[in-house]
Amino acid sequence: MRSPAITDELVIDIGKMPIAVRTDNDEFAAILEARYCGFINPAATPLFAFDIELVPPGKIADTDDVEVGFERGCWLIERGDLRAEFDPIARRGRIMHSANPYSIDTALRILHSLVLARQGGMLVHAASAVRNGKAFLFAGVSEAGKTTISRLAPPDVALLTDEISYVRRNGHSYIAHGTPFAGELAKIGEKIEAPLAAIYLLHKGQENSIEPVGQTDAVLLLLQNVLFFAHDPELVGMVFESACAVARQVSVARLTFFPDARVWELIG
Repeated sequence: MRSPAITDELVIDIGKMPIAVRTDNDEFAAILEARYCGFINPAATPLFAFDIELVPPGKIADTDDVEVGFERGCWLIERGDLRAEFDPIARRGRIMHSANPYSIDTALRILHSLVLARQGGMLVHAASAVRNGKAFLFAGVSEAGKTTISRLAPPDVALLTDEISYVRRNGHSYIAHGTPFAGELAKIGEKIEAPLAAIYLLHKGQENSIEPVGQTDAVLLLLQNVLFFAHDPELVGMVFESACAVARQVSVARLTFFPDARVWELIG
């Protein structure tokens, strides 16, 4: 992989997995520093490193959807606005995109999902928050209420994310970490962590209620919200096993709620 002349390196530390991103463009480095504010950790030793190659705006790849494949010993990530290559042995890669930070968001999410799959963790399309030292995930498709329940959180709740939740295995339990991957709130999460106490599957309704979900249904519903793009049978199997393990260890329930702050009386 040919690398540009590097003048700036930022270490983005999400979920205790520091990743160095390197660029020869000072202006873009400043954009990244502002985008990932709170998750920049210059003291951390990077586990992986990406060199950034900026190109003029326009279509880089032929696909509008994210495609992730493994070719000649490297992961290849492609979408219309980016192309990334990553060598998992050397732990080095290159990202090609125009000068916006959101393409890197995609590359970082995919890299984290690939690593977490082998560690028993996952990224989940869910809001998450910490209350009384415990973390709670609120999973659901678009418009299910992730942003709403995040906005309604009382002052004693610390928001981890309103969009992409980060779950890491810790022995036989699980830890939820804050992420900079924001949704409609346009507010990055706090860089904190807490033991995962429950996962709530969101539904909007006329009243607030919690209904336990059986383990089989919990696995299927959780998998619907796991972010994973690689068509790799081995890793797909690991993600399935991780979802089964989470459903065994963590309470999963359906949370029907009316959009007012009283819903938080049921949580925590």
